Amino acid sequence: MSSLTEKDRPIVQLLLSTGTCPRCVLRFCCVGSQTLYRHPHKDLMKDLQEFLENNQEKEDPVCVDEVDPPCKRIRLEHGAEGADDLNHNGAIPQVPSADSGNAAVESSAVKVCNVCLGILQEFCEADFVKKVCQKVHSADYQFTSFVFSVSLPPQLSVRERAAWLGVKREMRNLGLPLAKDDIVQLKEAYKWIIHPQLSEELGVPADGKSLFEVSVVFAHRETDEECHFLATACPDCFKPAKNKQSVFTRMAVIKALEKIKEEDFLKHFPCPPSSPKNLCDALEIQCNNGAVFVAGRYNKYSRNLPQTPWIIDGERKLESSVEELISEHLMAEFKADSFNFSSSGREDVDVRTLGNGRPFAIELVNPRRIRFTADEMKRLQQAINDSSDKIQVRDLQLVTRSAIGRMKEGEEEKTKTYSALIWTDRAIQREDIAFLDDIKELKLDQKTPLRVLHRRPLAVRCRLIHTMKSEYIDEHHFRLHLKTQAGTYIKEFVHGDFGRTKPNIGSLLNRTADILELDVESVDVDWPPTLAD
Repeated sequence: MSSLTEKDRPIVQLLLSTGTCPRCVLRFCCVGSQTLYRHPHKDLMKDLQEFLENNQEKEDPVCVDEVDPPCKRIRLEHGAEGADDLNHNGAIPQVPSADSGNAAVESSAVKVCNVCLGILQEFCEADFVKKVCQKVHSADYQFTSFVFSVSLPPQLSVRERAAWLGVKREMRNLGLPLAKDDIVQLKEAYKWIIHPQLSEELGVPADGKSLFEVSVVFAHRETDEECHFLATACPDCFKPAKNKQSVFTRMAVIKALEKIKEEDFLKHFPCPPSSPKNLCDALEIQCNNGAVFVAGRYNKYSRNLPQTPWIIDGERKLESSVEELISEHLMAEFKADSFNFSSSGREDVDVRTLGNGRPFAIELVNPRRIRFTADEMKRLQQAINDSSDKIQVRDLQLVTRSAIGRMKEGEEEKTKTYSALIWTDRAIQREDIAFLDDIKELKLDQKTPLRVLHRRPLAVRCRLIHTMKSEYIDEHHFRLHLKTQAGTYIKEFVHGDFGRTKPNIGSLLNRTADILELDVESVDVDWPPTLAD
């Protein structure tokens, strides 16, 4: 790290005298040592006091050099002050005496920091860390690492700017050059301090790529209105948003601070910022696990079961659905907050899905339990199958988010096989339907069916019937086996939907035709992988 040197002395003394905590002092002096920030608050105050007491003009480090990874910076000042900022002979002027600095240290030791509002003070202590860990343990999550996130009050950015301008003004008055180095971000310094303590208490490492997030939301009601002057100075930066309770978001405030002129800022906000009476509040301590994805195939044996809950005008039509029969078991076992169901197409409420079933995937949101063995997944599959005779599930397995994309890839280029029981108004003989077996790659123009027009846009879709095979039953009934392009409306291909599907079975047979039963016999999507029984 770059330890404190003589050029940092006026910054240290100014900030301490105006009520800034020692860790924020280190941030403004661009100290990048993670380990140094972890020193106890009292020790840091003592080190800074000893630094101020030393009036030698040579560089005088506060502590030994420590090697740490490079830190992120937040840019508060663009450009560097040149040689014109030095006094006429280049010497470093006298700074206020150490005695006055000591008084400042003593008084600031008990104050709430005027920059971080106490976040780098009380909220770095062991008691708060234990409070966070108690929340994590009580939530009963499975996790092997964690990522820690912090939400800060937006007015912290305003106070940080004010403190920086104070430092800039003091250095200019002393005739000292002001380097263009950038201060350490408050969030980053806080994580440097808190990560090792959380890791020790939780027994797992901090990992920026972890799916398990521990988050803390800070607020400071006493200073909530300190951002409001920016809305007058930079109204374009504050636009109402539907999902935001306030226009004064952190990003909006930062954008305004980048735009506002220095002299306009100083007209509206004290520099240095005043010391608050109260600490920040930790409004929320939350845990969240990344989503887990479960895939499989389902068979549907009922002709009175929708794929998803059937609700019309707020009224539920049927008591259950494929989605619910599967998800209720997964929700219970994974202890998730909610779920999202998707599948490779869908069947109507009165259509069965047979054969190898229809591929589906369920996203389980914020699950408490995330680790399941292959045997546990088999037992979960069996529990689903034992719970209802309307559906069966196979190949139930954990998958990744990216793997789900394979279920949707080229969905309309995939093929599906159906079996339809068809009725005709006029009598038929075997030879009347035999020609259907010879038709290959029949092109259809299907206008959006009347029955789905309320939820699908009006359009004409071109679809293919790849093959057909007829099975004569009696003078008014036959079964037709079809292999089609995915997305083909089979019912409309049979009865024509008042001429909205052309050609159709009715027009091909030159008689009225209707469909009595429809079964999906196969969905030709090679996903998810087949599992051994």
